[in-house]
Amino acid sequence: MNHAEKNDSRHNKPSTAEKTKTAARTAGKFHGLDAQTQRCGRNSERQSKISPYRNASDNFLRVTFLPKLEQTKTVQPRTELSKMQPQFYKSLAHLTSHYGIIPMQTEYFEYPYNLALSLWDAERKLKMQFTDCPEISLMQEGAETCLVSEETHDTGTTLYYIPVEPLYWMSHDAKYKRNAKLLYSVFSYLYHITDVPYHRQQDSYLYWMYEMHREWTEQDDEGEHNGSFLREFDRAELVGDYIEKKIFNPVNLTFFEHRLLAFKCRYAFDGECLSAAQKAHRLFSDYPNERIFRNAPACSEDGQDEEESESIPMHKYISFISHTKGWLYETLEQSINNEFNEYSQMHEPTIFKRFDDNADTHQSLDFERRFFSLLDDLCGLLYNYKLHDDE
Repeated sequence: MNHAEKNDSRHNKPSTAEKTKTAARTAGKFHGLDAQTQRCGRNSERQSKISPYRNASDNFLRVTFLPKLEQTKTVQPRTELSKMQPQFYKSLAHLTSHYGIIPMQTEYFEYPYNLALSLWDAERKLKMQFTDCPEISLMQEGAETCLVSEETHDTGTTLYYIPVEPLYWMSHDAKYKRNAKLLYSVFSYLYHITDVPYHRQQDSYLYWMYEMHREWTEQDDEGEHNGSFLREFDRAELVGDYIEKKIFNPVNLTFFEHRLLAFKCRYAFDGECLSAAQKAHRLFSDYPNERIFRNAPACSEDGQDEEESESIPMHKYISFISHTKGWLYETLEQSINNEFNEYSQMHEPTIFKRFDDNADTHQSLDFERRFFSLLDDLCGLLYNYKLHDDE
């Protein structure tokens, strides 16, 4: 059955051909990128002399040094400075109040060191307080000056690939049929609501990867194991279509809560399944309509990623997949790693907050943090499914 033709908006997208070379481990690591984005770090240029924080003595360690100015000093007309500096400090007050930090008093320093010192101090304190440290920048539009923060959820170098074959075998195992039914609700939530790409959909990145590798295998006349390799492709397609048909049914969402309440734990693996399902249901309840790509970096008007040649798009490292074991997966993983190592960075969920009188700072990355935590748990229990047979 061709599920790309179902009466659902996500199934009616045209197939897109991606020009890449070929890689990944479910919720696992791939090889490091050529460069990593650095945040919250600042260097500097020599300044006017500043007195030490305490009375100076011969003891070097008792002296507190302030940072040197990073930028070259620029001369602002007095009329502009009289407007800019009050706007800056007002914006700084909004920012520090929002993030719950106490700003350093820098008004008595001369311009532009007072502004640079304020930014250095704010970034230093944010780095101490937040794991995903917001990056602060000064924005000037005409006569308006304000601070802007960039918040990013760090996904590391993780491939969030959710294997569906373990769920297939679970649903055909009398011991774990109840687990499978519960996880159908979780999969259905990820499929319908959060919009995780499905590897059997023609517009998904992994669909193209499977097709490309199957074609290579069919053209390899000298491969002595080609027959068994092609059977792996056949199984991946059959299992993928079977699971998609199951999770496409909206009944899984309707009875999600009922299945949670009725589920009883008998084994340790049951507890893992219940915990992941509870986490998914809470996320679904708190964010009933949110999609994982809601805060992905913006695309240009033609729909193409503006930095596609330099960054790994999110839809390439978040997806359902057939399985994360065996020859087929290892082959895909190697190709994906090879391709991703050609990029210098990767796209991650990002939001910008502008701190002025009309500041709208209610948005957050709470959904994304909880979503990726859920995928970590889900991929872990599916990867280890067969290890529980001796319970």
